[in-house]
Amino acid sequence: MMDQTFTVSQLNTRIAGLLDADPVLSAVCVRGELSNYKVYPSGHHYFTLKDAESTLSCVMFKGNASRLRFRPESGMSVLVSGRVQVYQRDGKYQLYASNITPEGTGDLQVAFEQLKAKLGEEGLFAPEHKKTLPEVPERIAVVTSSAGAAVHDIIRILRRRWPMAKVLLLPVRVQGVEAPPEIVGAIRYCNTHHIADVMIVGRGGGSIEDLWAFNDERVARAIYASDIPVISAVGHEPDVTISDYVADARASTPSNAAEIAVPDQTEEREALLSAQIRLSQTIQRVLDRRRAQLEDLSGRRVLTMPTAYIDNKRLELDHVRTEFTAACERYITVRRRRFVEHAAKLDALGPLKVLARGYSFVKDSGDKPVKTVTDVAIGDVIRVQLSGGELGCRVEDKVIYNG
Repeated sequence: MMDQTFTVSQLNTRIAGLLDADPVLSAVCVRGELSNYKVYPSGHHYFTLKDAESTLSCVMFKGNASRLRFRPESGMSVLVSGRVQVYQRDGKYQLYASNITPEGTGDLQVAFEQLKAKLGEEGLFAPEHKKTLPEVPERIAVVTSSAGAAVHDIIRILRRRWPMAKVLLLPVRVQGVEAPPEIVGAIRYCNTHHIADVMIVGRGGGSIEDLWAFNDERVARAIYASDIPVISAVGHEPDVTISDYVADARASTPSNAAEIAVPDQTEEREALLSAQIRLSQTIQRVLDRRRAQLEDLSGRRVLTMPTAYIDNKRLELDHVRTEFTAACERYITVRRRRFVEHAAKLDALGPLKVLARGYSFVKDSGDKPVKTVTDVAIGDVIRVQLSGGELGCRVEDKVIYNG
């Protein structure tokens, strides 16, 4: 028979005490695969850690979860550190996680790849969203630390290449948790007040931790939303950050950003000199051609004898007038001859010529032509027109021919 009887709560409390007293379980690191990972509205993260044979319930409270640099997902192989305790209400033990680290890959690298994939799917890296850098900017804003070597390199090269540009420094922190909000604030300030034509955002080289502010999602979205073209100048040649993907142009170093931002005054001066020489040569060729044309024209008769042109035109006018008059006379002669011919033909075909040959023209009392014998009756008065006059007659008899 048992020596002591416990209530459920008493037993759970006793087990919890035993676990708390074990120094190994108070700071343990467990390797496994994340499963059923969920983030609740409270900000707490609940998940299961499993291997081939067992599972372990885990929870990470909001405070610890907010310090994660990547987004845990089911299926990841991770190392979870924390303490093992009993959740007395349910009578089960679970791992209270304080940190999660991807196994085989640093958490920063995982966070970088996750954010890169996310922003890439949203189109923040698309070439069509890249703005064109101004060829000759008048004002250049530099968002970086005022204490680093990067700002001195940028200003030195800008002064050497294009001293006419005005350089505006917006000093910010470029490392630590305070850096992203300051960088975002500087970018937004530059856009709100439009204090520059182009913006250089970056810092000198360092480890991935040192450059992490430029892998922050807030900084990436601020660069993407900027109406002013942004040149990303973070670290050295091998260093690549999210800001490099989002920016309108990427420089391998801060010094290279200054070279990208402005033209080289020496090259521009040489280009202007070359253009001046080509322009002078072109103008000289045009002048030589025009001079030759002028000399050719100056020897022409129209200039040596100005009235000769008018005299020639007067002679041409007289000739045209003569030709026109002759053409009119020929036209009238032809038309007159045709008129006479047609008049003769009409006269020959006219009724008076017919009457002159012994024929007559008969009309009834209404002056209508009498065409056949049936058009009149015996006793009708008719008029007979002959050559030289008319006769008034009465029909006394009529004979109708058959056939």
